[in-house]
Amino acid sequence: VWMNLDERVGHTLVLGTTRVGKTRLAELLIAQDIRRGDVVIVIDPKGDADLLKRVYAESATAGRAADLLIFHLGFPRLSARYNAIGRFSRITEVATRIANQLPSQGNSAAFKEFAWRFVNIIARALVALGERPDFERIRRYINDIEPLFVRYARYHLTINGDEEWQDAVEALASKVSSRSVPAAMRGRQPEAIGLYQYLQRYGSYEPVLDGLMSTFKYDRSYFDKIVSSVGPLLEKLCSGTVAELLSPKPDDERPVLDWMDVVRRRGIVYVGLDALSDTTVAGAVGNAMFADLVSVAGYLYKHGLGDGTDTVPTISLHADEFNELIGDEFVPLLNKAGGAGFQVTAYTQTWSDVEARLGDRAKAGQVAGNFNSHIMMRVKEPATAEMLTLQ
Repeated sequence: VWMNLDERVGHTLVLGTTRVGKTRLAELLIAQDIRRGDVVIVIDPKGDADLLKRVYAESATAGRAADLLIFHLGFPRLSARYNAIGRFSRITEVATRIANQLPSQGNSAAFKEFAWRFVNIIARALVALGERPDFERIRRYINDIEPLFVRYARYHLTINGDEEWQDAVEALASKVSSRSVPAAMRGRQPEAIGLYQYLQRYGSYEPVLDGLMSTFKYDRSYFDKIVSSVGPLLEKLCSGTVAELLSPKPDDERPVLDWMDVVRRRGIVYVGLDALSDTTVAGAVGNAMFADLVSVAGYLYKHGLGDGTDTVPTISLHADEFNELIGDEFVPLLNKAGGAGFQVTAYTQTWSDVEARLGDRAKAGQVAGNFNSHIMMRVKEPATAEMLTLQ
Protein backbone atom coordinates (compact mmCIF):
# COMPACT_ATOMS: atom_id res chain seq x y z
CA VAL A 1 0.00 0.00 0.00
CA TRP A 2 1.51 3.34 -0.94
CA MET A 3 0.60 6.99 -1.20
CA ASN A 4 2.19 9.85 -3.08
CA LEU A 5 4.48 11.92 -0.83
CA ASP A 6 3.04 15.12 -2.33
CA GLU A 7 -0.29 14.28 -0.67
CA ARG A 8 1.26 14.37 2.81
CA VAL A 9 1.36 18.18 2.66
CA GLY A 10 -2.45 18.15 2.78
CA HIS A 11 -2.24 16.35 6.18
CA THR A 12 -3.41 12.84 7.04
CA LEU A 13 -5.99 11.61 9.56
CA VAL A 14 -5.80 8.01 10.88
CA LEU A 15 -8.97 6.66 12.52
CA GLY A 16 -9.33 3.32 14.28
CA THR A 17 -10.73 1.87 17.50
CA THR A 18 -8.47 0.74 20.33
CA ARG A 19 -5.97 -2.09 19.75
CA VAL A 20 -6.29 -2.23 15.96
CA GLY A 21 -2.79 -0.92 15.19
CA LYS A 22 -2.86 2.90 14.97
CA THR A 23 0.33 3.34 16.97
CA ARG A 24 2.06 0.53 15.06
CA LEU A 25 1.10 2.28 11.80
CA ALA A 26 2.50 5.48 13.31
CA GLU A 27 5.78 3.65 13.94
CA LEU A 28 5.95 2.64 10.28
CA LEU A 29 5.28 6.16 8.98
CA ILE A 30 7.66 7.74 11.51
CA ALA A 31 10.41 5.26 10.59
CA GLN A 32 10.09 6.21 6.91
CA ASP A 33 10.13 9.95 7.71
CA ILE A 34 13.28 9.51 9.82
CA ARG A 35 15.06 7.58 7.07
CA ARG A 36 13.94 10.14 4.49
CA GLY A 37 15.80 12.85 6.42
CA ASP A 38 12.76 14.92 7.45
CA VAL A 39 12.51 16.99 10.58
CA VAL A 40 10.38 14.57 12.63
CA ILE A 41 8.25 15.59 15.62
CA VAL A 42 6.34 12.89 17.51
CA ILE A 43 3.84 14.10 20.12
CA ASP A 44 2.52 11.32 22.33
CA PRO A 45 0.12 12.41 25.11
CA LYS A 46 0.24 9.15 27.07
CA GLY A 47 3.92 8.33 26.53
CA ASP A 48 3.81 4.92 24.77
CA ALA A 49 7.10 3.19 25.71
CA ASP A 50 7.15 1.05 22.55
CA LEU A 51 6.71 4.13 20.36
CA LEU A 52 9.60 5.89 22.12
CA LYS A 53 11.82 2.81 21.71
CA ARG A 54 10.96 2.61 18.00
CA VAL A 55 11.77 6.30 17.46
CA TYR A 56 15.12 5.80 19.19
CA ALA A 57 15.91 2.57 17.29
CA GLU A 58 15.02 4.07 13.90
CA SER A 59 17.07 7.21 14.63
CA ALA A 60 20.09 5.04 15.48
CA THR A 61 19.59 2.79 12.44
CA ALA A 62 19.41 5.81 10.14
CA GLY A 63 22.60 7.24 11.65
CA ARG A 64 20.64 10.12 13.22
CA ALA A 65 20.84 9.21 16.94
CA ALA A 66 22.68 12.48 17.61
CA ASP A 67 19.71 14.37 16.09
CA LEU A 68 17.21 12.90 18.60
CA LEU A 69 15.91 15.02 21.47
CA ILE A 70 13.48 13.59 24.04
CA PHE A 71 11.10 15.74 26.11
CA HIS A 72 9.09 13.68 28.60
CA LEU A 73 7.05 15.00 31.53
CA GLY A 74 6.97 11.51 33.05
CA PHE A 75 10.78 11.22 33.19
CA PRO A 76 12.03 14.74 33.99
CA ARG A 77 15.56 13.65 34.97
CA LEU A 78 16.13 12.11 31.53
CA SER A 79 14.25 14.80 29.60
CA ALA A 80 15.34 17.88 27.73
CA ARG A 81 13.92 21.15 29.09
CA TYR A 82 11.41 23.34 27.30
CA ASN A 83 10.16 26.88 27.90
CA ALA A 84 6.75 26.86 26.18
CA ILE A 85 6.36 30.65 26.40
CA GLY A 86 9.96 31.71 25.82
CA ARG A 87 9.88 32.10 22.02
CA PHE A 88 7.31 34.23 20.20
CA SER A 89 6.84 36.47 17.18
CA ARG A 90 4.63 38.91 19.10
CA ILE A 91 4.82 39.51 22.83
CA THR A 92 1.05 39.02 23.18
CA GLU A 93 1.53 35.31 22.38
CA VAL A 94 2.82 34.73 25.93
CA ALA A 95 -0.47 35.79 27.53
CA THR A 96 -2.51 33.98 24.88
CA ARG A 97 -0.72 30.66 25.46
CA ILE A 98 -1.45 30.83 29.19
CA ALA A 99 -4.97 32.31 29.06
CA ASN A 100 -6.13 29.85 26.39
CA GLN A 101 -5.88 27.07 28.98
CA LEU A 102 -8.57 28.76 31.10
CA PRO A 103 -12.33 28.13 30.83
CA SER A 104 -14.15 30.65 28.65
CA GLN A 105 -17.82 29.75 29.12
CA GLY A 106 -20.27 32.08 30.84
CA ASN A 107 -18.84 34.30 33.59
CA SER A 108 -15.41 32.70 33.16
CA ALA A 109 -14.88 34.62 29.91
CA ALA A 110 -14.48 37.96 31.74
CA PHE A 111 -11.97 36.51 34.20
CA LYS A 112 -10.05 34.97 31.30
CA GLU A 113 -9.74 38.42 29.67
CA PHE A 114 -8.55 39.99 32.95
CA ALA A 115 -6.00 37.20 33.40
CA TRP A 116 -4.79 37.68 29.80
CA ARG A 117 -4.24 41.42 30.41
CA PHE A 118 -2.42 40.83 33.69
CA VAL A 119 -0.09 38.20 32.19
CA ASN A 120 0.52 40.42 29.15
CA ILE A 121 1.61 43.34 31.39
CA ILE A 122 4.08 41.07 33.22
CA ALA A 123 5.44 39.54 29.99
CA ARG A 124 6.00 42.94 28.36
CA ALA A 125 7.83 44.24 31.44
CA LEU A 126 10.07 41.15 31.60
CA VAL A 127 11.01 41.42 27.92
CA ALA A 128 11.75 45.14 28.28
CA LEU A 129 14.06 44.29 31.20
CA GLY A 130 15.89 41.77 28.99
CA GLU A 131 14.45 38.64 30.62
CA ARG A 132 12.82 35.71 28.85
CA PRO A 133 9.33 34.94 30.22
CA ASP A 134 8.75 31.51 31.71
CA PHE A 135 6.01 29.98 33.86
CA GLU A 136 7.96 30.48 37.11
CA ARG A 137 8.52 34.20 36.53
CA ILE A 138 4.89 34.76 35.48
CA ARG A 139 3.65 32.93 38.59
CA ARG A 140 5.97 34.90 40.89
CA TYR A 141 4.77 38.28 39.68
CA ILE A 142 1.11 37.30 39.49
CA ASN A 143 1.35 36.54 43.20
CA ASP A 144 3.19 39.81 43.93
CA ILE A 145 3.50 42.53 41.26
CA GLU A 146 5.35 44.99 43.54
CA PRO A 147 8.99 43.83 42.90
CA LEU A 148 8.45 43.94 39.13
CA PHE A 149 6.85 47.39 39.33
CA VAL A 150 9.82 48.71 41.36
CA ARG A 151 12.39 47.21 38.98
CA TYR A 152 10.67 48.46 35.85
CA ALA A 153 9.97 51.92 37.30
CA ARG A 154 13.64 52.35 38.22
CA TYR A 155 14.69 51.08 34.79
CA HIS A 156 12.31 53.51 33.05
CA LEU A 157 13.37 56.51 35.17
CA THR A 158 17.07 55.73 34.71
CA ILE A 159 16.58 56.10 30.97
CA ASN A 160 13.89 58.78 30.83
CA GLY A 161 13.89 60.58 34.20
CA ASP A 162 15.71 63.78 35.18
CA GLU A 163 18.89 63.74 37.23
CA GLU A 164 17.14 64.27 40.58
CA TRP A 165 14.45 61.56 40.34
CA GLN A 166 16.14 59.33 42.95
CA ASP A 167 16.27 62.10 45.54
CA ALA A 168 12.63 63.00 44.84
CA VAL A 169 11.51 59.37 45.22
CA GLU A 170 13.45 58.99 48.49
CA ALA A 171 11.84 62.17 49.83
CA LEU A 172 8.37 60.89 48.96
CA ALA A 173 9.13 57.46 50.45
CA SER A 174 10.26 59.03 53.74
CA LYS A 175 6.87 60.69 54.13
CA VAL A 176 4.85 57.51 53.61
CA SER A 177 2.62 56.51 56.53
CA SER A 178 -0.48 54.35 56.89
CA ARG A 179 -2.61 57.48 57.01
CA SER A 180 -1.08 59.17 53.96
CA VAL A 181 -1.75 56.41 51.42
CA PRO A 182 -4.99 54.84 50.14
CA ALA A 183 -6.22 51.75 51.95
CA ALA A 184 -5.42 49.54 48.94
CA MET A 185 -1.70 50.47 49.20
CA ARG A 186 -1.25 49.89 52.90
CA GLY A 187 1.39 47.25 53.48
CA ARG A 188 3.35 48.20 50.34
CA GLN A 189 7.03 49.10 50.65
CA PRO A 190 7.70 52.85 51.06
CA GLU A 191 10.05 52.85 48.04
CA ALA A 192 7.33 51.37 45.83
CA ILE A 193 4.78 53.95 47.03
CA GLY A 194 7.33 56.75 46.53
CA LEU A 195 7.96 55.60 42.95
CA TYR A 196 4.23 55.40 42.28
CA GLN A 197 3.60 58.92 43.64
CA TYR A 198 6.56 60.36 41.72
CA LEU A 199 5.41 58.78 38.43
CA GLN A 200 1.89 60.02 39.00
CA ARG A 201 3.14 63.59 39.34
CA TYR A 202 6.01 63.77 36.85
CA GLY A 203 6.07 60.61 34.74
CA SER A 204 5.22 60.70 31.04
CA TYR A 205 2.92 58.05 29.58
CA GLU A 206 4.55 54.72 28.77
CA PRO A 207 2.26 51.72 28.06
CA VAL A 208 4.10 49.03 30.05
CA LEU A 209 4.64 51.30 33.05
CA ASP A 210 1.03 52.47 32.90
CA GLY A 211 -0.14 48.84 33.03
CA LEU A 212 2.10 48.06 36.01
CA MET A 213 0.91 51.18 37.86
CA SER A 214 -2.74 50.35 37.26
CA THR A 215 -2.10 46.87 38.67
CA PHE A 216 -0.02 48.11 41.63
CA LYS A 217 -2.63 50.55 42.92
CA TYR A 218 -5.39 47.97 43.43
CA ASP A 219 -5.94 45.98 46.58
CA ARG A 220 -4.27 42.53 46.54
CA SER A 221 -7.55 40.74 47.29
CA TYR A 222 -9.07 42.32 44.16
CA PHE A 223 -6.42 40.78 41.95
CA ASP A 224 -6.56 37.48 43.80
CA LYS A 225 -10.16 37.18 42.64
CA ILE A 226 -9.36 38.20 39.06
CA VAL A 227 -6.51 35.75 38.62
CA SER A 228 -8.05 32.96 40.69
CA SER A 229 -8.42 30.89 37.52
CA VAL A 230 -4.83 31.23 36.32
CA GLY A 231 -3.22 30.72 39.74
CA PRO A 232 -3.94 26.96 40.10
CA LEU A 233 -2.81 26.30 36.51
CA LEU A 234 0.55 28.03 37.07
CA GLU A 235 0.89 26.28 40.43
CA LYS A 236 0.75 22.93 38.65
CA LEU A 237 3.23 24.04 36.00
CA CYS A 238 5.66 25.31 38.66
CA SER A 239 5.61 22.41 41.12
CA GLY A 240 8.13 19.62 41.66
CA THR A 241 10.52 18.30 39.04
CA VAL A 242 8.23 19.44 36.19
CA ALA A 243 9.00 23.06 37.14
CA GLU A 244 12.69 22.48 36.33
CA LEU A 245 11.68 21.29 32.85
CA LEU A 246 9.31 24.13 32.01
CA SER A 247 11.29 27.04 33.52
CA PRO A 248 14.88 26.24 32.48
CA LYS A 249 17.68 27.54 34.70
CA PRO A 250 21.14 28.38 33.28
CA ASP A 251 23.02 26.10 35.71
CA ASP A 252 21.20 22.95 34.45
CA GLU A 253 23.19 20.86 31.96
CA ARG A 254 20.21 19.18 30.30
CA PRO A 255 19.59 20.42 26.72
CA VAL A 256 16.82 22.94 26.00
CA LEU A 257 14.29 22.22 23.27
CA ASP A 258 14.08 25.09 20.78
CA TRP A 259 11.93 24.48 17.71
CA MET A 260 13.88 26.78 15.36
CA ASP A 261 17.10 25.03 16.36
CA VAL A 262 15.43 21.64 15.71
CA VAL A 263 14.35 22.75 12.22
CA ARG A 264 17.74 24.23 11.33
CA ARG A 265 19.65 21.08 12.29
CA ARG A 266 17.04 18.69 10.81
CA GLY A 267 16.34 17.20 14.23
CA ILE A 268 14.06 14.47 15.58
CA VAL A 269 11.96 15.17 18.68
CA TYR A 270 9.88 12.78 20.79
CA VAL A 271 7.45 14.50 23.19
CA GLY A 272 5.81 12.44 25.96
CA LEU A 273 3.20 14.43 27.89
CA ASP A 274 2.32 11.78 30.51
CA ALA A 275 -1.39 12.64 30.27
CA LEU A 276 -2.43 9.60 32.34
CA SER A 277 -0.67 11.09 35.39
CA ASP A 278 -1.82 14.71 35.06
CA THR A 279 -4.20 15.71 32.28
CA THR A 280 -4.15 19.42 33.19
CA VAL A 281 -0.37 19.83 32.92
CA ALA A 282 -0.23 17.64 29.80
CA GLY A 283 -2.96 19.72 28.13
CA ALA A 284 -1.39 23.04 29.10
CA VAL A 285 2.06 22.06 27.86
CA GLY A 286 0.70 20.40 24.70
CA ASN A 287 -1.43 23.39 23.71
CA ALA A 288 1.36 25.88 24.45
CA MET A 289 3.67 23.69 22.36
CA PHE A 290 1.29 23.79 19.40
CA ALA A 291 1.00 27.57 19.73
CA ASP A 292 4.81 27.73 19.74
CA LEU A 293 4.93 25.57 16.58
CA VAL A 294 2.37 27.83 14.86
CA SER A 295 4.59 30.81 15.69
CA VAL A 296 7.61 28.98 14.25
CA ALA A 297 5.58 28.11 11.14
CA GLY A 298 4.72 31.79 10.71
CA TYR A 299 8.41 32.73 10.93
CA LEU A 300 9.42 30.03 8.43
CA TYR A 301 6.66 31.10 6.05
CA LYS A 302 7.86 34.73 6.07
CA HIS A 303 11.64 34.39 6.51
CA GLY A 304 12.62 30.80 5.76
CA LEU A 305 15.41 29.54 7.99
CA GLY A 306 16.81 33.05 8.34
CA ASP A 307 20.11 32.04 6.75
CA GLY A 308 19.49 33.57 3.33
CA THR A 309 18.13 30.37 1.74
CA ASP A 310 14.53 29.87 0.67
CA THR A 311 14.59 26.10 1.25
CA VAL A 312 12.64 24.95 4.31
CA PRO A 313 12.94 21.25 5.23
CA THR A 314 9.92 18.98 5.38
CA ILE A 315 8.60 18.92 8.96
CA SER A 316 6.67 15.70 9.63
CA LEU A 317 4.54 16.12 12.75
CA HIS A 318 2.88 12.96 14.16
CA ALA A 319 0.20 13.51 16.82
CA ASP A 320 -0.84 10.24 18.49
CA GLU A 321 -4.09 10.25 20.53
CA PHE A 322 -4.98 13.39 18.61
CA ASN A 323 -8.23 13.88 20.57
CA GLU A 324 -6.18 14.44 23.76
CA LEU A 325 -4.31 17.32 22.09
CA ILE A 326 -6.83 19.11 19.92
CA GLY A 327 -7.55 22.71 20.91
CA ASP A 328 -7.76 26.18 19.41
CA GLU A 329 -3.98 26.16 18.89
CA PHE A 330 -4.06 23.08 16.67
CA VAL A 331 -6.43 24.49 14.03
CA PRO A 332 -4.01 27.15 12.65
CA LEU A 333 -1.29 24.50 12.53
CA LEU A 334 -3.45 22.53 10.11
CA ASN A 335 -4.75 25.28 7.84
CA LYS A 336 -1.77 27.65 7.77
CA ALA A 337 1.42 25.68 8.42
CA GLY A 338 1.47 23.68 5.16
CA GLY A 339 3.21 26.56 3.39
CA ALA A 340 5.98 26.42 6.00
CA GLY A 341 6.79 22.76 5.30
CA PHE A 342 4.63 21.17 8.02
CA GLN A 343 2.80 17.94 7.22
CA VAL A 344 0.63 16.63 10.06
CA THR A 345 -0.43 13.02 10.60
CA ALA A 346 -2.99 12.69 13.41
CA TYR A 347 -4.28 9.49 15.02
CA THR A 348 -7.53 9.08 16.99
CA GLN A 349 -10.16 6.45 17.84
CA THR A 350 -13.43 8.19 16.93
CA TRP A 351 -14.33 11.57 15.51
CA SER A 352 -16.80 12.07 18.37
CA ASP A 353 -13.79 12.27 20.72
CA VAL A 354 -12.58 15.30 18.76
CA GLU A 355 -16.06 16.89 18.75
CA ALA A 356 -16.35 16.37 22.51
CA ARG A 357 -12.95 17.93 23.09
CA LEU A 358 -13.73 21.00 20.96
CA GLY A 359 -17.32 21.24 22.24
CA ASP A 360 -18.52 22.42 18.84
CA ARG A 361 -19.56 20.30 15.85
CA ALA A 362 -18.95 23.15 13.37
CA LYS A 363 -15.39 23.62 14.66
CA ALA A 364 -14.80 19.86 14.48
CA GLY A 365 -15.99 19.97 10.87
CA GLN A 366 -13.51 22.76 10.20
CA VAL A 367 -10.71 20.59 11.58
CA ALA A 368 -11.80 17.55 9.57
CA GLY A 369 -11.83 19.66 6.40
CA ASN A 370 -8.11 20.30 6.84
CA PHE A 371 -7.20 16.62 6.50
CA ASN A 372 -7.04 15.80 2.81
CA SER A 373 -6.19 12.12 3.34
CA HIS A 374 -8.03 9.68 5.60
CA ILE A 375 -6.71 6.27 6.63
CA MET A 376 -9.56 4.24 8.13
CA MET A 377 -8.91 1.15 10.26
CA ARG A 378 -11.58 -0.81 12.13
CA VAL A 379 -14.07 1.56 13.79
CA LYS A 380 -17.17 0.87 15.88
CA GLU A 381 -18.93 4.23 15.73
CA PRO A 382 -21.26 4.76 12.72
CA ALA A 383 -20.55 8.52 12.66
CA THR A 384 -16.82 7.83 12.28
CA ALA A 385 -17.42 5.21 9.57
CA GLU A 386 -19.54 7.76 7.69
CA MET A 387 -16.48 10.03 7.42
CA LEU A 388 -15.20 7.39 4.97
CA THR A 389 -18.42 6.46 3.21
CA LEU A 390 -19.43 10.10 2.68
CA GLN A 391 -16.23 10.64 0.70
